[in-house]
Amino acid sequence: MTSTTAPAAPTTASLAHNEDWRSLKSAAAALAHAQIKDGSIPDADAHGAAREQVGILVAAVAALAPYFPHDAAYLEAVQADFIRWADSGFGVPDFLDSLIEFSPQLSRQDGLGHLVVFPMYTQNGSTERKVEAVLVEVLWPDFIGELEAGDYSNKLFVPLRFIDFTAGYDTNSAVLFPESVAVRETPQFTWGAIFQDREAARFRRVLGAAAEITSLELPHDAAELLDNQSLTEETFVMWDLIHDRTHMRGDLPFDPFMIKQRMPYFLYSLEELRCDLTAFRESVRIEHDDDASPRARKVAKLVQYAVIFDRIFRFAITGSRVRNYDGLGGQLLFAWLHQHHVLHWTDTKLSIDWAEVPEVVIALGERIENLYWRSIDRPKTAHWLAAYDLVSETLTPHPGSVWAKGAAALPVDGPPRGLTDQVLDDEFPLSMFYEALEKKMRTVIESTSGITGSTPTPVQL
Repeated sequence: MTSTTAPAAPTTASLAHNEDWRSLKSAAAALAHAQIKDGSIPDADAHGAAREQVGILVAAVAALAPYFPHDAAYLEAVQADFIRWADSGFGVPDFLDSLIEFSPQLSRQDGLGHLVVFPMYTQNGSTERKVEAVLVEVLWPDFIGELEAGDYSNKLFVPLRFIDFTAGYDTNSAVLFPESVAVRETPQFTWGAIFQDREAARFRRVLGAAAEITSLELPHDAAELLDNQSLTEETFVMWDLIHDRTHMRGDLPFDPFMIKQRMPYFLYSLEELRCDLTAFRESVRIEHDDDASPRARKVAKLVQYAVIFDRIFRFAITGSRVRNYDGLGGQLLFAWLHQHHVLHWTDTKLSIDWAEVPEVVIALGERIENLYWRSIDRPKTAHWLAAYDLVSETLTPHPGSVWAKGAAALPVDGPPRGLTDQVLDDEFPLSMFYEALEKKMRTVIESTSGITGSTPTPVQL
């Protein structure tokens, strides 16, 4: 039985240099190299070496477990799952038993460490279920605990900071979700983790470059984010706390975003944007709430900047143009601000009238919420058409779009799939402004892959 007495000296950060952690990383990489997409190792000739690597990995987990007494049951179970996987011939891995034992949402203490190792895929990294491992710390400032205990309850939300990771996380992936783990059956998911240090570091690098390229003069408090990684991490924790809980709240369509279904991608754009604009609106409320702590009020103002800048500078020009729903949401917010005369591109300089921004941004959120409220009285096809109308009022569709021609040009008398098939991969192309910005920002955006809070922020333009 593994001891549950934690050694006093090493911190989670120092374990990144621990020999047992290095051995675990090496074994995980070797196993991942031997695996195919479903996580199995079908090559019988590779099984001998794979068993050796499982032995190394299990021994390393056992050696590291005393540093994480709060995860003792999980770390025992994950060793058993790896041994069973090897003993059963390296078929499709099943780590349900250890996944059920891992409950980081029950111990949200600032600085608390976790060792996490599973066969899993990493969103924005790989869709293959390979063995991955991360060393992490919980981010839980006091004011976040106060907000979560009050009006912003979100028992499933776990904000994290990277300490070290295997190759699957040397990517753009900034989430750790239980549904990505290879299991025999789908359990009830009880937590979701986001790496706020990566989000913050990425934001700081992109904002700094974008402000320089567009000659945007940042407000003093917004500029503070460029110089303070810790403050920016707190900003993203607050943003994500409210965003994450919003997916489950409001006058939602009967089939909300979380339920897997094939829909036009602009509907996903509106759902993600709705959650971000809710975080913006609530941050405006918290900023002016005399009962909120001074720290909460300060960070609430910064959340407003973060939502706008991350959306218009990073989301809009990150990733491919194939059904990029986050990109579309960023385009929509930028164009809405511009067409409501609070964002200006004049004399090749960008400027924003910050005093007028909250009212304009909240108005866009209200438009989306009204679309949702009306949806329960509409057939699915009519809801989709109304959503398209909302987006196309602000963004110009592709000249070859069938959707832009209206219901008369669409197969509205058939199954909804026919409508989805008519949506172009890039239904709403980048504007001339964004085409030019993307070319100037491309290297900066690419440089943020694998970034963490400890990565130097400046990048050569």
